[in-house]
Amino acid sequence: MKEENFNEKENCSSAFKYCDGVFLNSMWKQRKDRKSRQQRNQAAVEDMSFDEMVDAAKGTTVTFYGWGGDDSLNDWLDNYYAPRLKEKYDITLERVPMDIDAILSQLSGEISTDKKDGDIDMIWINGENFKTCKENNMLYGPFAEELPNFQSYIDTDDEETNADFCFPIEGYEAPYGKAQLVMVADTAVTPDLPTNTDEFMEFCKANKGKVTYPALPDFTGSAFVRNVIYDICGYEQFMDMEADKETVKAAIEPALEYLRELNPYLWNEGKTFPKDSTALTNMYSDGEVVMDISYSAYSTATNIENGTYTETSQSFQFDKGTIGNTNYIAIAANSGNVAGAQVAINEMMDPEVQADRFTEIRTIPVVDYNKLNDTQKEAFDKVEIGKGVISQDELLSKRLPEMPSALVPIIEEIWAEEVVGK
Repeated sequence: MKEENFNEKENCSSAFKYCDGVFLNSMWKQRKDRKSRQQRNQAAVEDMSFDEMVDAAKGTTVTFYGWGGDDSLNDWLDNYYAPRLKEKYDITLERVPMDIDAILSQLSGEISTDKKDGDIDMIWINGENFKTCKENNMLYGPFAEELPNFQSYIDTDDEETNADFCFPIEGYEAPYGKAQLVMVADTAVTPDLPTNTDEFMEFCKANKGKVTYPALPDFTGSAFVRNVIYDICGYEQFMDMEADKETVKAAIEPALEYLRELNPYLWNEGKTFPKDSTALTNMYSDGEVVMDISYSAYSTATNIENGTYTETSQSFQFDKGTIGNTNYIAIAANSGNVAGAQVAINEMMDPEVQADRFTEIRTIPVVDYNKLNDTQKEAFDKVEIGKGVISQDELLSKRLPEMPSALVPIIEEIWAEEVVGK
């Protein structure tokens, strides 16, 4: 029976009659939990030691809002990370799968109505979304530097620790995982893999109608277009470029011309593009296209293992490199459980947790290998990455920086105007 069929004042007896008391008991428990969450949030969490946060977090629920399209990650969160938090800290993790636009809309709505005990605690975030949230006071912080595992295991001098898409982090988010763009093709079908944009053009001509990329602003599609821009125009000029549309358009015009020239050889002649990276992966798996694109550098191995990819699929990248970035976890400004969120985020940076995630879903770890002891290093060293991947040394040696976050939506807007269907 649906919850909305009950009115608290008018239907108490009905609730007990039909639900045997379960609904109202649950409702009262949720109300009590919300009240206690608000009380904890109103306490001076910033004055707590980490041990005091651990005590305050016991018996609480922490919500984790983020994109839910990665089944492997979802499984790992539900079956490893959540049980670990429960066993170690008596924290219940409630994962809420939601696209980032919807998350930010909900968060903005809660803050604009001055909702003190917000439903959102932790947020999987990065790039322009982080910039928007931080600039509009939608995030709690700074907090990251106060977490023990951040200080013990994260490279605090790393550029990606301190800046997200060139925007200062200043302790308002903590690293969650590292990503790097790779392209994937079946070497049994297309043995010659392109190493630059010139060769990529020939690759598309040779496989006319069988190559495409996700429509912007899909995260992976947007990164692919920025990578094309880097390969043709270089990346250095964008690091401090003014976020002005005409300035950006002039700088990327050679890449825009390339993308327009590419269109006739793409799937559906570049008139339309797959809606997102998941759609592209399905097209590749079904043989509709001969190339996939992923921001998860080692996903080729897991996709071979689970049968999504053929055994002869292989990751590749351009000789000049591919864009990489770190994604992060932030805390909502009106979180009802700031203490619990910080404890949970600290645990995500535990080397044992990062090693298990590396083992199970092949996410590039955020911990600094040089800060690990021998036992911790061994946990990473023994991981078998699997088939079809680029070695981590080669991958990271060709890791290109992200653009400033303010440029990304401008490029996406220009792409929609100047490339699609041209």
